Amino acid sequence: MSSEPRPPFRVGLVGYGLAGSAFHAPLIATTPGLRLDAVVTANPDRRAQLHREHPDARPLATPEQLFEEAAEGRLDLVVVASPNRTHVPLARTALTAGLPTVVDKPLAATAAEAAELCRLADRTGTLLSVFQNRRWDGDFLTARRLVEEGALGRVHRFESRFERFRPKPKAGWRELADPAEVGGTLYDLGSHLVDQALTLFGPVGSVYAEIDIRRDGAAVDDDAFLALTHLSGVRSHLWTSAVTALGGPRLRVLGDSAGYVKFGMDPQENALRSGRRPGSGAPWGTEAPDRYGVLGTDGSSAPCPTEPGDYPAYYAGIAAALADGTPPPVNPRDAVATLTVLEAARNSAATGSTVRLPHAP
Repeated sequence: MSSEPRPPFRVGLVGYGLAGSAFHAPLIATTPGLRLDAVVTANPDRRAQLHREHPDARPLATPEQLFEEAAEGRLDLVVVASPNRTHVPLARTALTAGLPTVVDKPLAATAAEAAELCRLADRTGTLLSVFQNRRWDGDFLTARRLVEEGALGRVHRFESRFERFRPKPKAGWRELADPAEVGGTLYDLGSHLVDQALTLFGPVGSVYAEIDIRRDGAAVDDDAFLALTHLSGVRSHLWTSAVTALGGPRLRVLGDSAGYVKFGMDPQENALRSGRRPGSGAPWGTEAPDRYGVLGTDGSSAPCPTEPGDYPAYYAGIAAALADGTPPPVNPRDAVATLTVLEAARNSAATGSTVRLPHAP
């Protein structure tokens, strides 16, 4: 005798800007076991966009309405994709109510606030995870496979870049000087860079950073370089910038027997922003051979096929965690470690010194 399949988990999404509309909503809506049920946005244009893109999702005007519905048992998961300054208070409200919660990166403005949310999740026995989707970039998955297989030998340097050329600041909260907004490129794309480095090579013992405001009229950092020394001995060199007229390689990983170099961004963001959806029939997250990276040594190298990118894996992991109690795809304590490094980077740039982290020998 077969049991009835359980109904999909009902998801409430807070925010329908770039993060909510281009990343979270389409990934949630195409994940088996999840249903995009309600979306908080008061903006009339975004409400119209929501109706076009997800006509079955109910628009709500405020987070308070969403939490009222959750209290009535009408939601199973809340996803916070609103401006950074709202992450902590919204996550705190959700976790206090025992509502499973996903928060876009950065989880918080400080490592202390992020650690507080982790403790709250532990006390209430509630799922908490952070959307670090770029762990599922194809280039990163390829680099991770090569490192784990030993294809590079003993790795000694990891270089990673998220560089853009936007010489004029855009309007929006990410460009506001108030520290409560958690704006600037360091906490935006730098959160991805540091998370990837820690995922590959483990804890960091020291941090050196150069953080600048380069553009006329800019109020927050738009150009940053971080040098991390991992306890494993690997050195990570990370760049994030809005003022890079000619970009370097997206990734370069160097070992004592081979290196891997990859140019160009993972295609999934552009696919999502253009309206493509996972599971629509066409291959997802794949790259053409002319975009592959190169593996080997000078004089002896060959194209290295890029692993398919897999952003859908994140919400598939969330659905499994809700259904079976398995660990979430991103442990929120990883966000604490990332924010600790970012705070050390700010301290380093302000003092011109190398900052040692507390657990370093």
